[in-house]
Amino acid sequence: MLTIAKNHGLKALAAAALTLAATVPAHAGKTIDAIKARGQVVCGVNTGLAGFSAADSSGNWSGLDVDVCKAVAAALLSDASKVKYVPLNAQQRFTALQSGEVDVLSRNTTFTLTRDGSLGLSATTPIYYDGQGFMVTTKSKIKSAKQLKGQTVCVQSGTTTEKNLTDYSRANQLNIKPVVFEKLEAATGAYFSGRCVAYTTDASGLASTRNKEAKNPADHIILPELISKEPLGPMVRRGDEDWTALVKWTVYGLMEAEEYGVTQANVDQLKTSSTDPVVQRMLGQTEDTGKLLGLDKEWLARAIKATGNYGEMFERNVGPNSALGLPRGVNNQWNKGGLMYAMPIR
Repeated sequence: MLTIAKNHGLKALAAAALTLAATVPAHAGKTIDAIKARGQVVCGVNTGLAGFSAADSSGNWSGLDVDVCKAVAAALLSDASKVKYVPLNAQQRFTALQSGEVDVLSRNTTFTLTRDGSLGLSATTPIYYDGQGFMVTTKSKIKSAKQLKGQTVCVQSGTTTEKNLTDYSRANQLNIKPVVFEKLEAATGAYFSGRCVAYTTDASGLASTRNKEAKNPADHIILPELISKEPLGPMVRRGDEDWTALVKWTVYGLMEAEEYGVTQANVDQLKTSSTDPVVQRMLGQTEDTGKLLGLDKEWLARAIKATGNYGEMFERNVGPNSALGLPRGVNNQWNKGGLMYAMPIR
């Protein structure tokens, strides 16, 4: 009898703990407090990579990485325009985040063990699954990366790209000759001027560079091989779990919105018309998930309205009908053969 009573008591305590955890709002961390005080999210982005983060002649930023910053600002500050963009090259990006110069690094950055484990930074979740490739001129007649034996390849320093190139060359006994540049513009410029036979970076970056910088994009081809895994996504400083959670769950929310058909155009209408429990929960109609992140119940609805769901962001910035024309591929939803799998908003 004592054992039974004890078990019932433990179960009651566990149930009470779960109930308490579900009802106590999250306390804002120091990063969230600082952002609210200044009224801006400071976002580290690429100096200029079409489709991911690039500014037009008027200084307006756009791209997949930029949209993450806009969505976070909409969720936290109720205004997607309250973002200060800080362009960073590959060498500057981690120091800028470590030092507090930026709140979040949303800059086509690969998650690796070394970066996650030794820089005092935390990976959130991938927003684009990529892989490193090579671009060559059509007149070179090169059809495969294996034909780059003994050839010069332009590459940017301070990147996973540089290390991957060395590994690939050694593993396949290609004796590739890297021509290394600190700045992206120098590396691409050297390739287009003929200093290197090939240029290597993430395949999405190759498509962006070809579209933006080649005099005639048709004169350049991206070779079929991908020689690495490059999961790209936003990073934050380690030690502020509230801010990490906010960034991470904003991205998950945009992914789940696509899965359940919530779009920039229909989000307001679905607030009152949807009978889907998941949609009702996402849009704050039946549960207040925002309080668990230190936000209000409209946080995700605002983010979706600001940028559209993940699929809309992909299509607008890098998809088949955009200037880059990239296929959805592995960046499709998990139930359509891709890797985009949002943790449940519940």
